[in-house]
Amino acid sequence: MSATPEERTLVKGCLAGDRRAQETFYRRYGPAALQACRRYATSREEALALLNGGMMKVFEKLDQFRWEGSLEGWVKRVVFHSAVDQFRRDRRRPTLQIANWDRPTDDDATHQLYADDLCKLIDLLPETSKEVFWLFAVEGYSHAEIANKLDFSEGNSRWHLNKARQLLRERLGQETHKHNRYAG
Repeated sequence: MSATPEERTLVKGCLAGDRRAQETFYRRYGPAALQACRRYATSREEALALLNGGMMKVFEKLDQFRWEGSLEGWVKRVVFHSAVDQFRRDRRRPTLQIANWDRPTDDDATHQLYADDLCKLIDLLPETSKEVFWLFAVEGYSHAEIANKLDFSEGNSRWHLNKARQLLRERLGQETHKHNRYAG
């Protein structure tokens, strides 16, 4: 995907320190990046704090963008890495290591819920398990990549994914989630 002249002008303005261009940039790319932050935050306020920190990184590194992919994808990636760094700094916890332990999950359990309902359930997961689940199930990272990003072993990544799946299965099995309240 090639950049539009509008995107190039906007980036030039941001690099020149034009506050209006920076505000326009933030308003245009912030909402997509906020979705990534919301996955890791326990509240909207925390997600906004992660977004603001991530967007500061974006503005610091904007001169490094090479126009080889989509600008929005690059912004989301920088904000995501900033959120992971924040997670590492603020929430480092000791974790168990159980190697090569992963079970498949029954995928049709989640089709009964809307995305917002599922996000609310995922938000209830323990922080590290929630992060591993999102990286693996939503972002598509491998266990090796997750282990590298979070600075622990692949077995630990598999354990957290399994724990997240187990907790989600239990919550989905509760009576309140057995029937979709929006179905006709």
